[in-house]
Amino acid sequence: MQPLPFIDPSAGGNRPAIPLAPRPMDLAGRVVAMVDNTKEQGTLILETIAAALKERHGVARVIIRSKEHYSKPATDQLIDELAQEAHLAVAAVGG
Repeated sequence: MQPLPFIDPSAGGNRPAIPLAPRPMDLAGRVVAMVDNTKEQGTLILETIAAALKERHGVARVIIRSKEHYSKPATDQLIDELAQEAHLAVAAVGG
């Protein structure tokens, strides 16, 4: 039996690399937006991370919103809404 080939999902093919967004020096007093992908346990994972961010890093507020469906990208409306309220965003991956 031949071994299965390894596929590197980070290889990206021929697409140009997208530079990372600037990172804040700390999170104290910041508003963090989190996007739930609607998969199982996604909300629980985000709520747990939100509590830790507040307790350990002084995050002022966490906004959690859900996408319509895990297989669809977040809508422009959702992204724009979060961009107006938050300093940074996190996308979640539920099980």
